[in-house]
Amino acid sequence: MSTTSDRAATAHSLLVVRAAAALKEAFCGLHHDLDSSAREDFSRLFDSVQRLEEMPGDTPRNTHDLMNILAAIRGYAEMLREDLGASRPLLDEALSHLLETVHTASDTPAATAPRVVTSQPGFILAVDDLQENRELVARNLSRSGHIVVTAASGEEALRALEQSDVDVVLLDLIMPGMDGREVLRRIKEHPQWRATPVIVISGSQDMDGIIECIEAGADDYLFKPFNPVLLQARIKAGIERKRWHDREALYRQQLERNEKFIRATFGRYLSDEIVTDILESPEGLELGGDLRRVTILMSDIRGFTTLSEKLAPAQVVTMLNRYLGAMTDIIMAHQGTIDEFIGDAILAVFGAPQHRDDDADRAVNCALGMQAAMADINARNESEGLPVLSTGIALNTGDVIAGNIGSERRSKYGFVGHPMNVTSRIEDITAGGQILIADSTRRSLRERFVFGDSRELKVKGIGAPIVVHQLLERGG
Repeated sequence: MSTTSDRAATAHSLLVVRAAAALKEAFCGLHHDLDSSAREDFSRLFDSVQRLEEMPGDTPRNTHDLMNILAAIRGYAEMLREDLGASRPLLDEALSHLLETVHTASDTPAATAPRVVTSQPGFILAVDDLQENRELVARNLSRSGHIVVTAASGEEALRALEQSDVDVVLLDLIMPGMDGREVLRRIKEHPQWRATPVIVISGSQDMDGIIECIEAGADDYLFKPFNPVLLQARIKAGIERKRWHDREALYRQQLERNEKFIRATFGRYLSDEIVTDILESPEGLELGGDLRRVTILMSDIRGFTTLSEKLAPAQVVTMLNRYLGAMTDIIMAHQGTIDEFIGDAILAVFGAPQHRDDDADRAVNCALGMQAAMADINARNESEGLPVLSTGIALNTGDVIAGNIGSERRSKYGFVGHPMNVTSRIEDITAGGQILIADSTRRSLRERFVFGDSRELKVKGIGAPIVVHQLLERGG
């Protein structure tokens, strides 16, 4: 049974058909004076009117189909009136009357504002299963400088998005196969497409459907037949949003590249944790420090000064860089902080700037790894005619002041305290291939290790002797 709105739509459609008949009469008298393009547009307009006539009038109207036909009639009529204008008064009058009738039938106000010229032409994807709708949108927007590609289905729209950087998508909802709602969902779920503005253009005026589209990520919703001026304004806003997003993404990429460069550059001089503190904490560069419980590691190549005097400078640098490179990788793998290289000596700390409960265990395992790596280093040295190296490593645990030390113009993240001096004294007595750990470190261990001989050391400035243990291996 027909509803009141259906009957009203039927009556208005009849008025459109009558207005089109008057236009056709004017066209027949002047069509010989028109170019082929205008005649083709009139032909398509009258084809749409015929489709309107063929819609059944005694059953409820399919609103979407009706609005699609009215949109096509309105689109071709507006283009023809703009192209012909005052040069064809009879056609202009008939076209104006038809447009007023179409506006009444579709319950949309007539466009009286001038056409919007977009300051930034964009790349527009128009998705609609009806050819005349795609053509009208493409021709309308191309006049404003936009580049328009069209898609006749949801699947075709997704392929177009994969191949091009689209600024705005104009999306019809009701299409065979993949409908507009599914296309919208896929666009907003795609990491590269989700920022692309989507304007839904549909003949459906169902409020629940409109809300559903907006909640799914649609940027706007226009009814067919759409107002070209309003569409231009929405597209302009969409392009500006897309441009801002693209610029923001570019700035973010540049910042990420700069941060990677900073980390890579300063990571050669500072540990990753210190670089992170400087980059992420406002206080990262402030002078000062705090008391930390740390395990200190010091290593030194035995007899390196004598060895270097017998070698060419290039050989010394090659041998030293090979050794320090391997040791650096091992220390960083155990999350240690390299404080500095002093010639062939290495000073590293476990427990600052970040404290972990297993600092002492990681320091001891790091020392074992450093001694184990010497076999490979020496094998490469021998293959190049370079001398075999041996290192002594000392470990000590205690409270030190850790922080930025120096001046405003020149500072470093360093460590100050008596345990640093004690570690240095222990390192002085280690033999090549040996690891000595202070009793303070041994008491801090959680894992099990195998130890050799123990001894007492007299350290300057400390009354009581310091007990040290020779570390052999893990386990036991």
